[in-house]
Amino acid sequence: MQRVTEQAILPRFRNLAEGEVEDKGGNDPVTIADKESEALLRQGLSALDDVIGFVGEEAAHADPSILDRLDTPCWIVDPIDGTRNFAGGKPPFGIIIARAEGGVTQSGWIYDCLTQRFCVAHRGRGAFVDGEQVTSRPTGKTPPVAAISLIFMEEERRQATRRHISPNYELVDIPFCAAEQYPRLALGENDVSIFERTLAWDHAAGALWLEEAGGRVARPDGSPYRVDEWDRKGLLGASTPALWDELAARYAQL
Repeated sequence: MQRVTEQAILPRFRNLAEGEVEDKGGNDPVTIADKESEALLRQGLSALDDVIGFVGEEAAHADPSILDRLDTPCWIVDPIDGTRNFAGGKPPFGIIIARAEGGVTQSGWIYDCLTQRFCVAHRGRGAFVDGEQVTSRPTGKTPPVAAISLIFMEEERRQATRRHISPNYELVDIPFCAAEQYPRLALGENDVSIFERTLAWDHAAGALWLEEAGGRVARPDGSPYRVDEWDRKGLLGASTPALWDELAARYAQL
């Protein structure tokens, strides 16, 4: 991930030429660096294990049938998470890789391209940042701190969220980057988050990492996050199970 960052991503940061940024639709940009990063990551992961499938964000955009691999052993890759930030010449952005089997994430890696923060988790073995095991901790603030993504919500749900959930929290801006949002939930910066869109490359690694740290990530009804339910909406994350329960109770009123 560090090598790909140095070769394909940072040389393009604040150095994108005209025509090297495209819109995939719905204000969802992709850059030449995304494509080059994904190609290099695929090459490297295939060298580690060329038997399991590969589900990259850009490959799946070009060929949606690739999403069918999510219920089989596969690598799941976001070559640049936070492309909107990257294309705008600002942090945060990172690389996310997960390894899943049977629709369940088994390992996850999150790399911050600018700070080099490296988050790693393997199911049942804890969560780590730069080699040190971490335990998720809340901010300790009253009211708790919430980062709520309203971007992909339908207008009725967006307004209901503002009425029934937002007043109970200290709201902070979302980073437009799951590679940043999940660490914030474990490292004492945010207490809870609501995600509407739950694509596997955004959440597979982070959800496992936060849970392994002692936080909680689940669907609003309490069911676990699965990578093969990529088109299912709604995901709640929290630094502690108690904070998750409080958020889920409020979410149920929407």
